[in-house]
Amino acid sequence: MAAKDGSNRGGARPGAGAKRKDLITKIEENSPNATRLSFPESAELQGVKMPPPSKFLSAEQRDGSKTQAAKIYRSVWKWLDERGCAVYVNPQLIERYAMAAARWIQTEAVIDEYGFLSRHPTTNAPIASPFVAMSQTYLTLADRLWSEIFQLVKENSTVKFDGANPQTDLMEELLRRRQA
Repeated sequence: MAAKDGSNRGGARPGAGAKRKDLITKIEENSPNATRLSFPESAELQGVKMPPPSKFLSAEQRDGSKTQAAKIYRSVWKWLDERGCAVYVNPQLIERYAMAAARWIQTEAVIDEYGFLSRHPTTNAPIASPFVAMSQTYLTLADRLWSEIFQLVKENSTVKFDGANPQTDLMEELLRRRQA
C-alpha cells in the first residue's frame, strides 16, 4: 500500500497476527497441518555429529583468558540434538549466537570490574562506560539469534522443549562468573 508521499509503507509487521503453534502441539491435536515424517522400516536413521567449534570460539583474549563461546556452542548443540533439531540449524548460526553470548558475558565482567562510569579522554569528565552500550548490543544480538534458533526448534521438534535451555543457562553462567 502506498502512502500519500508515494513510498511503500505499511503492510504486515513481523510477529503480527496469530502465533504459530509448535509442531508438537499440532501433532498432539491431530492437526492436518502437522508435518509428519514417514520413513521406510528398513531406513537406518543416524544422528548428526556435532561439527567441531571453530577455533575463533576459543581464541585467547588480550588478558590471557579464553572466551566461553566454544562452551556455549557445545551446550546449544547438545540441547538441539536432544530435541532432534540439530540438523535444522546451521552451525554458523550457532557460532554467531555463541560468540555474541560470550561477548555479552565478557562485557558484563568488565563492567563488574571497572563500573558503569568512565572518564572522558580529553576533559576527564565522568561519562557512561562504553562497555554498557557494548553489553546491550551483544545481548540484543544474542537474543535475536536465539529467537531464530528457537523458532526452528519450535517448528521442527517432536519432543517437548520446555524447561531450561542454553539461553537461560547464560544468566547462570554470568552469575557464576560474578561469584568467582
